Amino acid sequence: MPTTERADGALIHHASHGSGFPVLLLGPTGADGATGEPGLFGTVRALDTYRVITADRRHTGGSTAPLAPFSYAEAAADQLAVLDDLGVDAVHVVASGDGTALALRLAHDAPARITSVVLQEPVGLDSTNTIGSFHAPYDEAMRLARAEGLEGVVEAAVRDGRFGAEPGAGPFAQQLHDDPAFREHLHSLRRERYIAALVRYRDGVWPDGSPYFSVPEEWARTCDTPLLILPGADERHPEGVAKALAADARRAQLLDPGHDAPENRARTAEIVTRFLTEHTPRESR
Repeated sequence: MPTTERADGALIHHASHGSGFPVLLLGPTGADGATGEPGLFGTVRALDTYRVITADRRHTGGSTAPLAPFSYAEAAADQLAVLDDLGVDAVHVVASGDGTALALRLAHDAPARITSVVLQEPVGLDSTNTIGSFHAPYDEAMRLARAEGLEGVVEAAVRDGRFGAEPGAGPFAQQLHDDPAFREHLHSLRRERYIAALVRYRDGVWPDGSPYFSVPEEWARTCDTPLLILPGADERHPEGVAKALAADARRAQLLDPGHDAPENRARTAEIVTRFLTEHTPRESR
């Protein structure tokens, strides 16, 4: 699997297949409890007119990185560095779950390179939830570290390297599961230093202040990137956030709730396919 090396030593593993205009897939990391690949991605992978690209984010999948606070600017730069290595100048982005926050940050930081964005069940804050909804898995990671020490954290990660499945293992679970050197580094830390690192990481992923987390609320009102928004309907993916983003952004299209119901999936796939085709440069169709 190809790897892009970053200046701080992070290694971002990525893959691509197919040919045609590129589509970057940003799935949920599992930090919100999600598992598996969104069905929408299967629709995109089945389109033989696109080059499909995936890049594992830091500490997930095959990517590794130093223990450091999370930054959306850095996460977006990682994805753009992968596109640079692949010789990709412009790309559609199809994102789901917490991947939608990173997709918005890419549109914010590199609008000339992001041709369109599909957001399936965007994460965010509205009147139905609080920041505590997003902090809960980190609370469990801190609780385990205090109760069982860093040995308990490592044991949880070795059992299952997915933060969503084993919240006590923390957001670095996958790298702890796979990388003995990273486990050794964690053991070298004092417990309180690790807990402080969790807090900084959590506050980077889920900052309080913008309903969209990764971009300022006022930016959405100036966003000129075409957006197709498929609303969610649960605590972390509230319908109100999808509606607010659709109302703010200039070129946003909002689907009705229930897009993922079995009776609606074929229609949703048709809409997504048409949206990508419509916004693919004519010379690349």
